[in-house]
Amino acid sequence: MSSNVIKFDDGAAYERYMGRWSQLAGQVFLDWLKPQPGSRWLDVGCGNGAFTELIIDRCSPAGVHGVDPAEGQLAFARTRPAARMASFSLGDAMALPFADRSFDIAVMPLVIFFVPNPLAGVAEMRRVTAPGGLVSAYAWDMYGGGFPYHPLQAQLRELGVSVPSPPSPEASRLDTLRELWALAGLEAIETTQIVVQRTFNSFDDYWSTVLGGPSVAATLAALSADDIATLQAALRRCLPAAAADGSITCSARANAVKGRVPS
Repeated sequence: MSSNVIKFDDGAAYERYMGRWSQLAGQVFLDWLKPQPGSRWLDVGCGNGAFTELIIDRCSPAGVHGVDPAEGQLAFARTRPAARMASFSLGDAMALPFADRSFDIAVMPLVIFFVPNPLAGVAEMRRVTAPGGLVSAYAWDMYGGGFPYHPLQAQLRELGVSVPSPPSPEASRLDTLRELWALAGLEAIETTQIVVQRTFNSFDDYWSTVLGGPSVAATLAALSADDIATLQAALRRCLPAAAADGSITCSARANAVKGRVPS
């Protein structure tokens, strides 16, 4: 497999690399979404269940169904204590395996830039959501430098290394998200930006986390020892200054959108 292919099949590695970021952003996103308790939820691209667990913990759902194309991720999702009340199945965001009007809320957390045809994915979420229901998403601001590991990607490019990219990074733009929701025929469209911070215990904690990152692990493994040393030195310079205890606090930014299915 090419090192430029992003493949998510290790739920535990994903949890450390991105799951924690997902839950930080997801908490802010749910506060903004203001979902009604007792709703039927669909989590599209649920991955290892990080966001699914938030729905159950915070939103008093009537039911939650997660769908994802990676069985390894779903296997990890099923091990989460809170997520045991959810159902998980293999599926494609562009061809959801559900009947029309099956859910009250459909959400695509940190996924839309991985969908080859984002509009098809939004249209599918609308199809399976009941009239008056919510269709929503949030995505790292790939173009605005909001991706949690943007400094790592930037320094890799400085080394002349090709950085893996999702198929539809333009779908993470705030204006593109609004346009996609409008084209799908959704109403009462609103957007917002989400800024979150995560603290790593040390540079070594940060480095070991990215070494397990599904989107960069193969790229890092292919570097020479000299390139690794150069990359680490550059990262130490460009990451936020370490606190007195050696911890490093990084920021990330996501764009979010919501709209309603016409009644």
